[in-house]
Amino acid sequence: MGRVGRPHGIDGAFFVEDASEAPERFELGARVYVEGEPAEVVVSKRGAGGRRVIKLDRAVARGAALAVLRAELAEPGDDTYYVFQLVGLAVDEEGGRRLGTVTHVHNGRANDSIELDSGLLLPLVAACVCDIDLESGRVLVARGFADDE
Repeated sequence: MGRVGRPHGIDGAFFVEDASEAPERFELGARVYVEGEPAEVVVSKRGAGGRRVIKLDRAVARGAALAVLRAELAEPGDDTYYVFQLVGLAVDEEGGRRLGTVTHVHNGRANDSIELDSGLLLPLVAACVCDIDLESGRVLVARGFADDE
């Protein structure tokens, strides 16, 4: 749901980097996990530029991951996925060529992209991604987005 960013003031509050778009994650009393350990939101507000600012009931290190339990996540809508659902999926090109495995999802301004263990970066757009099948563990992409071997 984000990362601990730079401090906001001197009371332990901080900007949340890459903040979740779900506002309930940052409500007063919300439980979050910082590097796997539970914490509670005790201050929640908007900072400069409308960025999310929170304070937790304990000190946390800058850069630490903020998370929620998977069981607490809402079901994603049609054609939307959580990052953890995509990481580890095999990526095949139409025609059967294996391109690699998803290792990272990048949030871009225009569109998100997936990074493969082969170093290839593919845009998460309809022109590129033909199908994402979580049950079979595979992403099918159109030809033309990867160099020919």
